[in-house]
Amino acid sequence: MMSRMHHLAPIVLLACGLAGCSTSPEKGAAAPIDDRAISSAEMDALDGARTEGVADPSRLQGGALDDPASPLAVRVFYFELDSSEVRADYRPSVEAHAAYLASNGGARVVIEGHADERGSREYNIALGERRALALRRQLVLLGASADQIRTVSYGEERPVETGSDEYSWERNRRAELIYEAPR
Repeated sequence: MMSRMHHLAPIVLLACGLAGCSTSPEKGAAAPIDDRAISSAEMDALDGARTEGVADPSRLQGGALDDPASPLAVRVFYFELDSSEVRADYRPSVEAHAAYLASNGGARVVIEGHADERGSREYNIALGERRALALRRQLVLLGASADQIRTVSYGEERPVETGSDEYSWERNRRAELIYEAPR
């Protein structure tokens, strides 16, 4: 009896956690994330992440990936200053990408974490990694396989805006979800 309860406890906790994710926080509020540590095997896999073979998603299976009105069209997720919490307003897109990955086992993505120019290089690399891992964690919790997702952090090294103003900093605080070409 005790052994059976021991096996059910993680399932009950996961169900409670997922039920908590279904609430609708205020627009712009940070969505809760599972802040569990990742295993050393996962870290080793992340250390080897590269972006070779990354393709234009329009060359993939098509359908919803090509539809600009689809939540799958959102592939850049912006963050608040010094934050790695995925914003609640991105919830529909995160759910859509997780469902797409779960139903397309051959699909693979790379999540690139980025930061603005403020802070040291080391801090920004770590912040970009936390952002990529936060998005990865949510995708996995919502049904995507961890094997389908690689992460890499570029910190401040690949800005989309080169200015030193609030607009540029906001655009550079991001995680980008990039679908890889089928192998």
